[in-house]
Amino acid sequence: MAVPREPGHGHRLHAALTALADQDPLIGARTVPGRGTAVLLYGEVQKEVIAATLSREFGVEVAFEPSRVHCLERLVGRAKAYEGMGDREETLFWASVGLRVEPGEPGSGVSYRLGVELGWLPLAFHRAVESAVRDTLEQGPHGWPVTDCVVTLYRCGFNSVLSTAADFRRLTPLVLMRAVAEAGCRVYEPYHALEVELPQADLPAVLALLAARGAEIVESDPDATVTGGAGAVAAGAGAWRVRGALPARAVDAVQRRLPGLTGGEGVWWSRPSGDRAVTGAVPRRARTDGDPLERAAYLRHLSQRER
Repeated sequence: MAVPREPGHGHRLHAALTALADQDPLIGARTVPGRGTAVLLYGEVQKEVIAATLSREFGVEVAFEPSRVHCLERLVGRAKAYEGMGDREETLFWASVGLRVEPGEPGSGVSYRLGVELGWLPLAFHRAVESAVRDTLEQGPHGWPVTDCVVTLYRCGFNSVLSTAADFRRLTPLVLMRAVAEAGCRVYEPYHALEVELPQADLPAVLALLAARGAEIVESDPDATVTGGAGAVAAGAGAWRVRGALPARAVDAVQRRLPGLTGGEGVWWSRPSGDRAVTGAVPRRARTDGDPLERAAYLRHLSQRER
């Protein structure tokens, strides 16, 4: 979370971060009402670079809260939902929308498909539905982006006199999230591949630390070729090499402990290596869209936004 050091500079900070995000795909910015701007970054060093850039190029001084791991959600099953004009006592949206959701191929992102003839809706209404689908899936049931899924518009309808694109844009989140909730979502967290060189005497303590932090060890064996240079394990000291995977949230903590456990002789490498389903307590992220899973709260959100 990024917060301006000067009161009243929140809008300037958000505008500056949005401009940086437009220039760099490795940066993401998202407003969290009442708190500030959430920033998606890759590593602590990037915080320092962005802070310097904001000060130098935009004249905004920023403070960053402690980092939090960015998770993703993926569908568990398939489901569909529909809401049409006249389905409720009071017609709030002059639109009929039916959506089907299902898991997609790994790495496919969000795929939107038409299960109806293009001519069944004016083009502007089709675009409104697709735009709302993609925006809504930025926040799944647990608040994280939903990815690797297929969303199909399988049913639709409109009133030729009263319907507008806004009706479809407002109704779509309610229908979509009802389908997503029925299909179910699992939260995934990023992992890093790790490799450690260390003296044999320190192996039990390091393995215990890694296990406590949720690491999966895939290889642990004597290493005849040790790294040279300062901080490396001395040749002939009984060096071992450990390889595995570790949740990204634990990387910094393990790196800080390693020098003390190995007398400064441990050597560490890690790199991003995809994601895995979260085990244990599932992390949640605060929603900013009024939560379409709670119809009354969502309608209040729409009313307040349109004042």
